[in-house]
Amino acid sequence: MPPEISKSRSPAPPAAPKARRVRPVPAVTRSIAILRLLGESPPMGVKAIAEQLGLVPSTCLHIVRVLVDEQLLKVDEASKRYSLGIGMLSLARSVVKNSTFSSLAQPMLDDLSNEWGVTTMGVETAGAEHMAVVALSRAQAPFGLHVDVGSRFPALVSATGRLVAAFGQESWPQLQKRFKAVRWDKPIEFAAWKKEVELARKNGYSIDRGNYINGVTIVAVPVLDEGQRMSHSLVAAGLSDQLNGPTGTAIAKAMLEVADSLSTMLPYKR
Repeated sequence: MPPEISKSRSPAPPAAPKARRVRPVPAVTRSIAILRLLGESPPMGVKAIAEQLGLVPSTCLHIVRVLVDEQLLKVDEASKRYSLGIGMLSLARSVVKNSTFSSLAQPMLDDLSNEWGVTTMGVETAGAEHMAVVALSRAQAPFGLHVDVGSRFPALVSATGRLVAAFGQESWPQLQKRFKAVRWDKPIEFAAWKKEVELARKNGYSIDRGNYINGVTIVAVPVLDEGQRMSHSLVAAGLSDQLNGPTGTAIAKAMLEVADSLSTMLPYKR
């Protein structure tokens, strides 16, 4: 068992706030679904998009035409297939540019990558379904991770997923239901994962030793707001031989210091 680090970082989680009811807007929901689908798929025609999302083809056509007009989609006139447009890139750049966390975290991630020879990431964890990479620093390493700024992952995946569970508000039955959908290179049983979540809450950091990506160790620490709620995560990834037991714990300790610094600098307004 690794030594405990920063026990004071993990108080009992506060009561979950009452969920606010959001009235659905079908056109907006369908537009977002189309953008997400095309962000994860090769170019598709209207019929294929409609079938994939269960939309009426004529409705789908009207939506994609508007998205093309706004440059969020582009269409290949020869094949009549749609893909994401340059307008999405502009939006993504604006998100990163205006993100206080990204601008503050980037130089710190660069320092960690240079010192430890690992790839580091800043991950936004707000939301129960997904996490997104908002800052990235690549090291000169003998392996490459298929990740870029803007990449999205299921919220419970890897080391950060254990932290989402540890510092979140969901019950164990809710977590178990969503855990079943997570894909691992080396699958882990829910009972074992639950113990690692509890250890992450106790120690203040989490380490995935080859479960998510075989042969790769991933270390994650939470960035907590003034209410001790997790808003972001700092992540380091390297070969498992490189981040063995003592080294993984040592880099976690270094990342905790960075996370504490970020927490004091971020203008939380929750």
